[in-house]
Amino acid sequence: MKRLYLQTYGCQMNQYDSDRIARLMEQQGYAATDSPENADLIILNTCSVRDKAEQKVYSALGRWRELKERNPALLIGVGGCVAQQEGETLFRRAPFLDLVFGTQNIHKLPAMVEDASMARERQIELAFHREPSYMEDAGAEPIVHGAKAYVTIMQGCNKVCSFCIVPYVRGRELSRPSAAIIQEVESLAARGVKEVMLLGQNVNSYGKTAAGELSFAELLARIDRVEGIERVRFTTSHPEDLSPALVAAYEKLEKLCEHLHLPVQSGSDHVLKRMRRGYTRREYLHRIEHLRERRPDVALSTDIIVGFPGESEAEFADTLEILREVEYDDIYAFGYSPRPHTAASKLFNDDIAEEVKRARLEKVLRLQAEISRRKNFARIGIVEEVLVDGIAKLGRGQMTGRTRANRIVNFPGSAELSGKLVNVRISGAGANSLTGELIGAQ
Repeated sequence: MKRLYLQTYGCQMNQYDSDRIARLMEQQGYAATDSPENADLIILNTCSVRDKAEQKVYSALGRWRELKERNPALLIGVGGCVAQQEGETLFRRAPFLDLVFGTQNIHKLPAMVEDASMARERQIELAFHREPSYMEDAGAEPIVHGAKAYVTIMQGCNKVCSFCIVPYVRGRELSRPSAAIIQEVESLAARGVKEVMLLGQNVNSYGKTAAGELSFAELLARIDRVEGIERVRFTTSHPEDLSPALVAAYEKLEKLCEHLHLPVQSGSDHVLKRMRRGYTRREYLHRIEHLRERRPDVALSTDIIVGFPGESEAEFADTLEILREVEYDDIYAFGYSPRPHTAASKLFNDDIAEEVKRARLEKVLRLQAEISRRKNFARIGIVEEVLVDGIAKLGRGQMTGRTRANRIVNFPGSAELSGKLVNVRISGAGANSLTGELIGAQ
């Protein structure tokens, strides 16, 4: 049996794509290996949303060049967003590379590998497709990692945010058929999965470009009825498309977890306009207010970009203020970095000094740590339902899992609890996690 070494950069969507790659290549007789030195095929699945993604790719390829020199039969490929972005440039900078495949061409990988092996010729596939069939793998069972699983429901984005590279590397919005999604969720449930995370670049837009298809809220309602599934999550949402029906789903659907990731990016109307986000600060806050009216216990997380071109101290202060006003449970914050092809990289100079970006980022993270710590301390004494992921990072007889609101909880317990729902009484808290004591299993 041949061996596949697969390295993944980036988000949950890339992990889902990597699972597809592993599943497809397993059907071709490739078994996974955790060592590139032992591999017959090396695949690097990439992300280019943040800066320095390309450098990471070329650095990894540089490490593998010697392996190729020692074993000319070894095949090396690059997929994902950097492959879509760089294309033929990857071959020029890494002449020993065999395969380059874009974000919508994973289904072509088995044929590409065979052609590269037989003809010893480079293979490249970068086309975007307008039919969702490229997201389907006929006859292939989804890969299961414990009690949680990812399910892609759509790909691409029709927004024109000036800083975002996603439309250029993931294409336009395209939704999978709801029947295929529900069938996949049912298959996962039959194999012991308790929690599914629905994935898309803008899940709120699910079904909008497919005539006669369910809306996203309707899809959630269908999945909520799948026997065996206990929790449903999704990411990522665009605030402009947070519909009243989706907000109502948080009140009506039993399995929809009380957590929403809703990227605001900035608290300043002027910056939001330059970012082309399509909403104002007031409109964003109104959506949050409406959601909390329907689901008061909902936990919120968000994305923040500091140092966007032209961001003044007053505009940055608006971002700090929205953190105080919303009181997110968690945030993902970054300093702005220009991405190729984006409008911001063409229209605006990256005029905020790196030391200013770092200082602003530190202020954001420090403020959020205070908010998160205070909110977590308020959980002490409460009994939380936790889906156990496995052994905690520190070990020492500790297990770790997440609440329905996506809070991390560490507690004493045995490895046999992995994949189970347990009740934990919260006894301690920090900025990033909770600690507790096991009081019962379900």
